Amino acid sequence: MIELISDPAVWASFVTLTILEIVLGVDNIIFISITASRLPPEQRRRARLVGLSGALVLRILLLASIAWIVSLKEPFITLFDQPFSWRDVILLAGGLFLIWKASSEIFDEVEGEEHAQTGAAAGFGAVIVQIMILDLVFSLDSVITAVGIADHLEVMIAAVVVAILIMMVAAEPIAGFVEDHPSTKMLALAFLVMIGVALVADGFGVHFERGFIYAAMVFAGGVEALNLLRAKRRRTPKD
Repeated sequence: MIELISDPAVWASFVTLTILEIVLGVDNIIFISITASRLPPEQRRRARLVGLSGALVLRILLLASIAWIVSLKEPFITLFDQPFSWRDVILLAGGLFLIWKASSEIFDEVEGEEHAQTGAAAGFGAVIVQIMILDLVFSLDSVITAVGIADHLEVMIAAVVVAILIMMVAAEPIAGFVEDHPSTKMLALAFLVMIGVALVADGFGVHFERGFIYAAMVFAGGVEALNLLRAKRRRTPKD
């Protein structure tokens, strides 16, 4: 352990992995925030904390089962000349679930508040189940990334713990901002649809470079920030 702490290469991999875990966790935070918004206000914070805690536990368990994670990438069936591994199946199921969930939320937003009120009220347990399903998918990609960057299990776990703690701190302000700005919420839901499509494509062996997806998210977020700034200035009375 002392050798790890005194090794600059270990610290470099720790910092790099922590940053990547935070970046990869943005879509997870957005999903958790939007899903938890279906709950009564007094339950939302607890749902976000439970959801992110579940993500932390899942990632640590997956990291502790690195050999099993590697085996998930081995094809076990071939359909129409396309080999599928268990990782592909998980990504396909998670991507389809994410597309369905985000599309349903977009439909509710477009239909308006009256339609949302007529729908079934979300229970705390149902919300947590939905969060945990996507936690598994996002954690799988996160752990595979961690295995590819760091060589030591201790470094991987430390980076994941730090990243999740930072995400827990950031989750509440992000959730509040998304909830207070309907156009931002619609943009976030569109991001989730895009990520779901990327997961489905990955499941079929077609890899979309995540950097392009996150670059598009940053660009669209910047445009939305300018729109919000313009709207705020227009509402501010001039002297």
